[in-house]
Amino acid sequence: MKLSAKEFMASIAFDRKLYEEEIECSIAHAKMLAGNGIITEEETEKIVAALKEIRKEIQDGKLRFTIEHEDVHSGIHIFLTDKIGELAKVMRVGRGVNDQVVADSRLFLKKETEAINELLTNLLDTLEGIARENVNTIMPGYSHLQRSQPVTLAHHFLAYYQMFNRDRKRFSNCLEGINLLPPDCGASAGTSFDLDRTMLAEELGFDGFLPNAMDAASDRDFAMEFINCCAIAMTHLSRFCEDLILWDTVEFDFIEIDLEFCTQSKVMPQKRNLDVAELIRGKAGRVYGDLINLLTIFKGLPMTYNRDMQEDKVPVMDAANTLESSLYLFVEMIKTMKINRGNMQRAAKYGYMNATELFNYLSDKGIDSENSARIVGKVVEYAINHGKPIEELWLDDLKQFSQAFDSDVYDRIAIRNVIASKKSKGSTSFKSVEEQLAKIAESK
Repeated sequence: MKLSAKEFMASIAFDRKLYEEEIECSIAHAKMLAGNGIITEEETEKIVAALKEIRKEIQDGKLRFTIEHEDVHSGIHIFLTDKIGELAKVMRVGRGVNDQVVADSRLFLKKETEAINELLTNLLDTLEGIARENVNTIMPGYSHLQRSQPVTLAHHFLAYYQMFNRDRKRFSNCLEGINLLPPDCGASAGTSFDLDRTMLAEELGFDGFLPNAMDAASDRDFAMEFINCCAIAMTHLSRFCEDLILWDTVEFDFIEIDLEFCTQSKVMPQKRNLDVAELIRGKAGRVYGDLINLLTIFKGLPMTYNRDMQEDKVPVMDAANTLESSLYLFVEMIKTMKINRGNMQRAAKYGYMNATELFNYLSDKGIDSENSARIVGKVVEYAINHGKPIEELWLDDLKQFSQAFDSDVYDRIAIRNVIASKKSKGSTSFKSVEEQLAKIAESK
């Protein structure tokens, strides 16, 4: 493979994606220069008009970046020089590439974070809607992937609601760190121009400034934090996808996802593979790689800017794109989900998950915990051997294991009553689930 040093050092192949942010920052910079009396209003209008024209021509494919442009900052400056000649040089006043790249990156991530929060809000609304429709849908709860206690589907979905709600809060907190404009960094010491950066911040919608030029030029904490938020959100999506993949199997048969999100085997046409969910699960690892990539780049860098830092764009952009596409398709996928409520309820009924309540019943009758556990174990074994759920055993069947059993046991171990009996906050009881939904509605 033959490659020139110039080609190796160029970042235009990936940072060209920042052209809109570079143009936005350049327009704001030109207005600031006019506000400080460095250029005239007429010159500003000429620069701004040319930059807007460049943006339109890039969008339309009339202007294209090449390896000769090296990076997006040089590329836009070359395009601007071609349009307005020597006047373009004034855009170098009071800013250097170090603060340009930081401002562009922060503006880019500001937009990406806002877009992700919109997608998360859409997901939360979808989960809330499914939960409201399934307050009374009974299903098995699992631990160690074994049936444990009966829950409602609403309770299960609200668990994921809380996960993604924390993700939204994390991104909102992350945005506070992103939404700060770098000062005039120069190489790292600042510049001799006393420009009105407050005007620049307001023009670009930043909340304030980074206090130290050296830190501003070398800091990528905001990018690391952003990818970390992406990685955690992808973890939650991956876990949810694992549930859906299991539920969509013949063995579970709890749900059915539209074929648009599946593939069918060519030689085994009976198989429906939930490929979108599997890919989202797989892409979580990709975003983890993006985070490790960025952390590794920065772990040994001396102050301030080093060329290694241009490699930050690839993992940041990849993490943002991966999470956004995954969130969008996940919502579209679960909107098509058909819920087999009867199968869920049967699985809960034949899962012997009311055994714990049977144990509590015996304890309330004065039987010690060791004997209660032994009796319940024998009852469950008997029910399994006879192919019946516990609540369908005759009272005489139960009495052969303990005379403490009476007719009131049936109310106690009815699956709906087992769920309703939970009194702790945040439980699966119908009342608790309704309270959780009410709090979600109040928070909007």
